[in-house]
Amino acid sequence: MKPVFDQYQMEIELRKNFPQFSDSEIIKDIEYVKKLQEWINDNDFFSKMKKGFSAKKDGFNSQNWHKAVDGKGKTLIIIKTKQNFIFGGFTQVGFKHSQYGESINDSNAFIFSLRNDKGDRIPAKFTIKQGQEGNAIYSNLNYGPFFGYSYPDFHLNSNLQPGWSNFGKSYNPPNGITYNTDSGKSYLAGSYNSWVVDEFETYFI
Repeated sequence: MKPVFDQYQMEIELRKNFPQFSDSEIIKDIEYVKKLQEWINDNDFFSKMKKGFSAKKDGFNSQNWHKAVDGKGKTLIIIKTKQNFIFGGFTQVGFKHSQYGESINDSNAFIFSLRNDKGDRIPAKFTIKQGQEGNAIYSNLNYGPFFGYSYPDFHLNSNLQPGWSNFGKSYNPPNGITYNTDSGKSYLAGSYNSWVVDEFETYFI
């Protein structure tokens, strides 16, 4: 944990240089912001994006979330668990208003890990697997964000609380992480489905 003074100085710098995260309850480390900026690699989007949904403010409800984000195009998802994992995903094409569910093709989608519970992991980006582009994201009013399809790499349920975290099916995991094993189920959120969302934020233009 950073000293209180250093943390305060970092938050001042963050608010000054990256005002889009000035009221975030998740992103408090400017190094995380720099990583997101590098990974998204779209200065126009990054400079103009705003927080369009906060579960704490707007409700832990997938219908509320879809009303806010559907049709917005480029969309950044950030999740923080009560177990102190921070992870999420980015899509170039965004989510749709679909009552019965629709898989969405996005060859530029990716998921990421910013922090594990110990804070000793290097932040990392994970791209979509070749041949899985058509399953990049799944949009259904009865679910929150859904990266992958069927048994996804991660998704949130209708109350924006744990669905599943089972990394490595549609997105490229790091070495040593395998889908449908303990390593794949624990990498992003600490467990398969026993993690609890503390805050969930969504950014778009």
